[in-house]
Amino acid sequence: MDKLFDNRWAMKIIALLLALTLYLSTNIDNTANQAETTAFPSLSNRDTETITDVSVSAYYDRENLVVSGIPQTVVVTMEGPTSIVKPAAVQREIEVFVNLTDLQIGTHEVPILYQNVSDKLDVIIEPPVANITIHEKVTRDFPVEVDFINRNKIEEGYQPEQPIVKPNIVKVSGAKELIDRIALVKARVDLDGINTSIEAESTVTVYDRDGNVLNVEVEPPVVDVSVPITSPYKNVPFRVNRKGTLENNLSITNIEPLTKEITIYGPKNVIDKIEFLDNISIDLSEITETTELEVKVPVPEGVRRVVPETVSIRVEVEREEEKTFPNLSIRSVGLPDNLVLNFLDPETGRLDLTVLGSPTVLADLRSNEMDLYINVTDLGVGEHEVSLEVNGPQNVTWEVSQSTIKVNLTEKE
Repeated sequence: MDKLFDNRWAMKIIALLLALTLYLSTNIDNTANQAETTAFPSLSNRDTETITDVSVSAYYDRENLVVSGIPQTVVVTMEGPTSIVKPAAVQREIEVFVNLTDLQIGTHEVPILYQNVSDKLDVIIEPPVANITIHEKVTRDFPVEVDFINRNKIEEGYQPEQPIVKPNIVKVSGAKELIDRIALVKARVDLDGINTSIEAESTVTVYDRDGNVLNVEVEPPVVDVSVPITSPYKNVPFRVNRKGTLENNLSITNIEPLTKEITIYGPKNVIDKIEFLDNISIDLSEITETTELEVKVPVPEGVRRVVPETVSIRVEVEREEEKTFPNLSIRSVGLPDNLVLNFLDPETGRLDLTVLGSPTVLADLRSNEMDLYINVTDLGVGEHEVSLEVNGPQNVTWEVSQSTIKVNLTEKE
């Protein structure tokens, strides 16, 4: 033994082994302490988080069943290590659900379950259970009616016509007892302030006989509704105005509109003032023979539309002839009571009048239909030269030997 301690190399080896043993012993103790700390965290590092309004899913045969009583949302409380519970509350990855796949039609109390949560967390759901009822699912077709709201607020004089709904039949699905209660399926259209036709989308609502809204599925849930709106209207006659002149040797026999009245639509205060239309014209210079014209009806100011938008006008023409009415008397208009009129030229107060027109018109024309006159209104005592005025029926023209008449006005004795 003494020799061993006297051997210097032996002592070095023994010292190295003792140092190595001490190092290993210290590291094993530290590793054990760390493992114990990780496995059993301190209570001061735990926390609680509450999540409100967590949606509840349901698993069941949706094609054939309808379920009522499932709460829309629940309150979830999670407790556990702070490093786990806080991210779980923020990320809201928890799924809350009820599993009804193995249940029959009827009423059941079922637990509200959860998943997608760490097993290191304690989870409490409020309420923990749900009383649900499983119904047989029924689907039926129903026609959609349109319900007008604020009908009394539509603009004055305007009226809604029969609405058009697309699609006009919808599929309604729900519990059989709810489907059996359906009385009306309606789309609503608001008429407040309306004065033009409506093109709108409307949500479909289902009602029972008492007017209660039923919680059922509708396919499609929204329909397109078209409502023609008729404005105030009025039927009025019209006059055909002429512009231009016919070719030489042509004369109008007859102008006959094939439409007798025009319907005008617009605000009541506008159309009430219109007695007839005076804005329809034909151009005689374009007519070379008897013809039928299609003439556009201009829309008067303030009027929304006219029906029809065009009118057919038949214009009949013949070769022009002439007819002379001799010695027609000239009358005066506007002569004051205190004056006397004497004709100077012509002295007789009479003239021959040649009328030009179609043979058909001239054949029926009589002398008393032609009126020759002068207007002496506001003329005083003395000699005057006054324009001769001629008036007669439509579709004829005339010629006179002189266009002015000389008269002398004197006071009555």
